[in-house]
Amino acid sequence: MRPPAVAGRFYAGEPRRLEAEVAGLLANAPASPGPVPKALIAPHAGYIYSGAVAASAFASLGNRATKIERVVLIGPAHYERFAGMAIPTVEAFDTPLGRVPVDRDMHRVLADLPYVSRSDAAHAPEHALEVELPFLQVLLPTLALVPLLVGEAPARHVAHALHRLWGGPETIVVVSSDLSHYHDYDTARRLDAATAAAIECGDAGELGPNDACGHLAIAGLLIEAEARGLIARRLALANSGDSCGPRDRVVGYGAWAVAQPQ
Repeated sequence: MRPPAVAGRFYAGEPRRLEAEVAGLLANAPASPGPVPKALIAPHAGYIYSGAVAASAFASLGNRATKIERVVLIGPAHYERFAGMAIPTVEAFDTPLGRVPVDRDMHRVLADLPYVSRSDAAHAPEHALEVELPFLQVLLPTLALVPLLVGEAPARHVAHALHRLWGGPETIVVVSSDLSHYHDYDTARRLDAATAAAIECGDAGELGPNDACGHLAIAGLLIEAEARGLIARRLALANSGDSCGPRDRVVGYGAWAVAQPQ
């Protein structure tokens, strides 16, 4: 089992408080009519900063969430440097809300890809995937997790892995990423607007490390989405200066639903 690394810091560590916090964020998220999302992009900062934006992504699933059985959760590695992508060997990820079983079938599906390795060390300290789990646990009655961390890998390799894992309506892809980091408020708004436009145009080649910490995961999703005729629809765009942080050094957050065009 992989124990939580940031419970009590990025989100509440006490189960009832955490469940109430997540439920409140989801209840306050704006309605999002539209096609059923096949993939989501959501931020991964502390809930006090990015929780409302993340909730807008997960709330877009609505009552369709009960049909989802598997979540491919992919994001950047902040603490470990490695080539390619890393999957864990553990059987479950633990949070204050309980254990999320890992889909062991992913090892078979990805076994022959030379750029996918097994590494519990890469996953152990990482918050990018962990902070999305309580939202998924509140929404989904049953959930099998495919956790992927992206190190130094071309976006086409990410897209290839996602292609292998894509599945049908029982599977959803969640890309975890924040946007620009540590600019002043107005600069961040300008930069994040340009990043949002690139995402919504499906322009994977326009995304770089200064645009989003999870730029490779987002770009890989956009490549696979374009091949399948899907587009990204904006659900929210904000930064830490819009919540409770100072405005001289902010982090950007965005949420998108990736689905068939309306």
